[in-house]
Amino acid sequence: MLNLDISALAIIIGTVLISIKGFNDYGFFERYKFEIASIKSGDYVRMISSAFLHIDYTHLFVNMLTLYFFADSVIYFVGRFGFILIYIVSLILGNILSYIFHKNENYYTAVGASGAVIGVLYASILFRPDMMLGLFFFIPMPAYVFGIGYLLYSIWGMRAKRDNIGHDAHFGGAMGGFILGIILNPKVLSTNLYMVVLLAIPIIILFVLKYLKKV
Repeated sequence: MLNLDISALAIIIGTVLISIKGFNDYGFFERYKFEIASIKSGDYVRMISSAFLHIDYTHLFVNMLTLYFFADSVIYFVGRFGFILIYIVSLILGNILSYIFHKNENYYTAVGASGAVIGVLYASILFRPDMMLGLFFFIPMPAYVFGIGYLLYSIWGMRAKRDNIGHDAHFGGAMGGFILGIILNPKVLSTNLYMVVLLAIPIIILFVLKYLKKV
């Protein structure tokens, strides 16, 4: 079992408690979820509070389990403060990207820590691109292949709009983990430059598609 750092443990405990509150208090859930119309009206707290709410226990469990497995890896490379910064920036950037893509959909709502968690995961991949990850927990593949593939899948999801997954928030979170990971640990530019470039490709593709109005 991992010896989880106190900062990651605090985030997990706080998220679990607030999510359970949301499960049992509909008014609380509605007050703090991500909602375009309310954010347009100036209720900016939802940009952060929504990350501490979840749809159900499965949604909560998957996010917190992912954070549990990758938090210490990020802390090892950037320290406790760096980890917290990556988590918060990824959270905010994920919701900002979600807002940009849905700003004309006043009815659009979302909850979940996925953006922040994906930010931590992508930062971990940036620092250790050669580690092995399990697709669906069973199919082993190099971390950088998983990371690039996941973001390409997110772009497809943003274009297709065939499910209720917040692909834009996931992508924004990954961008936060990637950019801040480089800023906080610039050594990766000399030790893993090739991997840095590879991991940047999906981000460049999204910006090109956005510029061409294809997404």
